[in-house]
Amino acid sequence: MSRIADEVGFIHLRVHSAYSLLEGAIQIKKLGALAKADRMPALGIADSGNLFGALEFADKMAESGVQPIIGCQLAVDFGDSPEGDRPGVARLKRFADLVLIAASEEGYWNLVRLVSSSFIDMPAGDRPHVPVSALEASAGGLIALTGGPGGPIDRAVAAGQSDLAAARLDRLAMTFPDRLYVELQRHMTSAEEAVEPHLLELAYGRGLPIVATNEVFFTARADYEAHDALICIAEGTVIAVDDRRRLTPEHYFKTREEMTALFADLPEATRNTVEIAMRASFWPRVRKPILPRFAGGDAGPEAADAAEADMLRGIAVDGLARRLDAHGMAPGQSRADYEARLDFELNVIARMKYPGYFLIVADFIRWAKAQGIPVGPGRGSGAGSVVAWALTITDLDPLRFGLLFERFLNPDRVSMPDFDIDFCQANRDRVI
Repeated sequence: MSRIADEVGFIHLRVHSAYSLLEGAIQIKKLGALAKADRMPALGIADSGNLFGALEFADKMAESGVQPIIGCQLAVDFGDSPEGDRPGVARLKRFADLVLIAASEEGYWNLVRLVSSSFIDMPAGDRPHVPVSALEASAGGLIALTGGPGGPIDRAVAAGQSDLAAARLDRLAMTFPDRLYVELQRHMTSAEEAVEPHLLELAYGRGLPIVATNEVFFTARADYEAHDALICIAEGTVIAVDDRRRLTPEHYFKTREEMTALFADLPEATRNTVEIAMRASFWPRVRKPILPRFAGGDAGPEAADAAEADMLRGIAVDGLARRLDAHGMAPGQSRADYEARLDFELNVIARMKYPGYFLIVADFIRWAKAQGIPVGPGRGSGAGSVVAWALTITDLDPLRFGLLFERFLNPDRVSMPDFDIDFCQANRDRVI
């Protein structure tokens, strides 16, 4: 590993893509090109508080021949910042950022759970975050970086609370045994320079590895001013205001050579980025959608497919008869024409294994109509389906208006069916 680490030198682990909303300025499709241009064999994403770009990033990087490393910058509440701090000691912010990296499939799903919890389980109005107890319960398979200037250790040290910094670091070391790295950043700010000696003392005193990162928000140094304007938009302020959030021109995608030169005095810090990349062996893969079963779920796949197809056919045949009895047939069309079209559509739907999809959509639309919740009569290509009309998913007769089923579902152009459904806005939540 040491030889490989020396050859590679450095790997970015903290790239903010455009999915770091109003903060990152790099489109994911550009990241592969940036890594390949520098012959960087792996690349790590760590967007702020979300995994919105994880699958796209993994897919694009793998396509480019670059190993994707999936991480997230997550806000954590350590619950140890008192309302009134000691006199003469700076008060700490409630939340601090950690970087969590999925080292395995277990780690990835733990990361998904933590990020989801940060949005769902927090009080309204709070910044999305997780309590440190949640972190401790879902730490398996995750590598943790201490977060840099916005992290819990740096902030405690900067506030003059060295005992708290040590206590937090010890807690993280217990939560992530052999998977915790003390993070160092050098964006040429006085705050980073002041804290670094204390971070090194804490790390070396506990036998913890250090790691060098560059928090990347934009592509090149020349993009700084444009990115600064983006930060102003995010903060609701203007460039001329002095007292506002600012990054530096150094927050760009630096090359391996630039980073190894920057940390030439601490070569293990850059080598450890390669070690982390080698430990991060999992990333999500694109796969076909897994549709829920409407019927026959306890049977094998083939039997379940047949059960759903039979159920759909029975409901559709009865539904078409009721529609024709109530509304009649389009001029120039016979009942046989409708039945032939229905049979054709049912065969296509069964062959493409979508009977369950039609049954599920029909089920919740029928429920909405039974509850008096207005539903649109049909919009988009789904209105071209006689099966949808027979199931009361739509209220338009496709033959009367010359609408084509093939625009909605076509075995020669395999794609998921997608009904455009309009529910009454005031009652949509009841349907959901």
